[in-house]
Amino acid sequence: MDNVVATPSVEQALAEVNAKLDALTTQVQYLAEQAQAMQRRQQAWEDLQQDLEPILREAYQAAAEELAEVAPYVTLEDVLHLVKRLLRNVPNLEFLLEQLESLSDLRADAGLISHEAMAALVEFLEDLERKGYFAFAREALRIVDIIVTSFTPEDVRLLGDNIVLILNTVKEMTQPEIMRLLHNLTSAYREAEERPEELP
Repeated sequence: MDNVVATPSVEQALAEVNAKLDALTTQVQYLAEQAQAMQRRQQAWEDLQQDLEPILREAYQAAAEELAEVAPYVTLEDVLHLVKRLLRNVPNLEFLLEQLESLSDLRADAGLISHEAMAALVEFLEDLERKGYFAFAREALRIVDIIVTSFTPEDVRLLGDNIVLILNTVKEMTQPEIMRLLHNLTSAYREAEERPEELP
């Protein structure tokens, strides 16, 4: 009996069948991996549901108790009306949130500005202290204290009644001719004190 010799067409057909089997094996393996991944996701979801179920039950119970307290005052229509108003005012709410964010930024900037202003104020006060303004103010307060303790309210009232006359008198006394006269009088008095008195 003669041996069967494989022709090139048979070898080619066998190679194509083997390639198809390899591709089919790869596809089956991919489907098996996808099925395992889906099973793992399903198991994770079931585990999450089991973990969340007691929490959701407690949250639902708490919400039911809280809602039971306000049930006499709020109806479903009120809630729906409120939800509709919120939905209608979403642009306004967004604008308000933007304003709040801007205000927060402004507060941060104002903090920086106020810090710089405080530093400038401290430097200004230190400069006043170096120039002696505070020492002068302390002495001026001491003078005011002496005046306050030396005069009665009645004296102050009389002073107020005559303040215009007093100021006019001071104004007249500061005229150049009056100042020269006072200067001449004081000079003559000083010279008279320095000279020995002459007997008549």
